[in-house]
Amino acid sequence: MEDLHDIALTVNGVHRTARVPARRLLSDLLRHDLGLTGTHVGCEHGVCGCCTVLMDGDPVRSCLTFAVTAAGHAVTTVEGLAAPDGTPSPVQRAFRECHGLQCGFCTPGFLCTVTALLRETPRPTEDEVLEGISGNLCRCTGYQNIVKSVHRAAELLAESGGEA
Repeated sequence: MEDLHDIALTVNGVHRTARVPARRLLSDLLRHDLGLTGTHVGCEHGVCGCCTVLMDGDPVRSCLTFAVTAAGHAVTTVEGLAAPDGTPSPVQRAFRECHGLQCGFCTPGFLCTVTALLRETPRPTEDEVLEGISGNLCRCTGYQNIVKSVHRAAELLAESGGEA
């Protein structure tokens, strides 16, 4: 029988605990143990970026991260990007306004990635946007509207003086 490990972490601002095997992936903890199914799993090799979440504000591939390594950290999933009252974040609003999604499968990973990108680089150049989203794959949009969404999110953030 596999040993289980007690872990405590903060997920979307809420203190959570879990008892997990050492090899449980963060994506599985989020989706199956905590019921946060917004984090999608695509390639399961860290290539597509669909499983991207923020750990202490930095994007990580949850399909490559063991849940035990998230102990003591703050994890933000796509469900945690909106305000507590459900108001979409500027990044979420921009993706909706600019049609930066089609099927939506890759969208949670893009939203988390872009949130981190705009925290680090509030007014990115075209090249910085392309570099910033290069680790996320989309099979539907052709990226033009995703790039527009990033620039629009930067505008919304500048207008509000807020944070991604």
